[in-house]
Amino acid sequence: MIDLYYWPTPNGHKITIFLEEAGLDYRIHPVDISAGDQFKPEFLAFSPNNRMPAIIDRDPGDGDDEPVTVFESGAILIYLAEKTGCFLPVDLRGRKTALEWLMWQMGGLGPMAGQAHHFVQYAPEQVPYAINRYVNETNRLYGVLDTRLHGRDWVADSYSIADIAIYPWIVPHERQRQSLSDFPNLERWFYSMQARPAVIAAYEKGKPWSSRPAVTEEGKKLLFGQTAATDRKG
Repeated sequence: MIDLYYWPTPNGHKITIFLEEAGLDYRIHPVDISAGDQFKPEFLAFSPNNRMPAIIDRDPGDGDDEPVTVFESGAILIYLAEKTGCFLPVDLRGRKTALEWLMWQMGGLGPMAGQAHHFVQYAPEQVPYAINRYVNETNRLYGVLDTRLHGRDWVADSYSIADIAIYPWIVPHERQRQSLSDFPNLERWFYSMQARPAVIAAYEKGKPWSSRPAVTEEGKKLLFGQTAATDRKG
């Protein structure tokens, strides 16, 4: 059994997609990030960066009765792929490619699109320079992905954790001020991902929390006003 500490954000959806694809038993523990659940001591005990998702694997299968905890969505995907033998090639070159594109999402697409979301939707004032900077960089990254998908069904040739990691960050493309029609290879891949039964099931799992009210001003302070000092208080 996998205990998944989750909220229906792109990074949260990555993990439910994998778990659904692999057919693993799991239970969701919602972490309401706009209410400050991520600062609870019991959560920080295994997710010290006060971010979800995180998992506790109650049956790691390594001969040790001690559960395994993992935080950071990319690390979770690698851990689960290695645990199950699914969605991460075992050959040297295939594994290298899947991990390259996973890191591309973790270090590029996620942070840049996330900043675009912030400055377009949540910033208390419109900052044209910041909006243009992050919307344009997100656009560039869409172009990189579109080029990669030319003549390919999947990012790393076979379906992998790279596809699983990238897709949830493309779902909110309109909020990133991107048009999929500008990227035909990406668009084809996106709709192939969207149609996968496991992807559909993963997004269904998030629906109980997806219809939450808009983030309050207090919630914004929790999400966007953190410093080392406030983290220690939490």
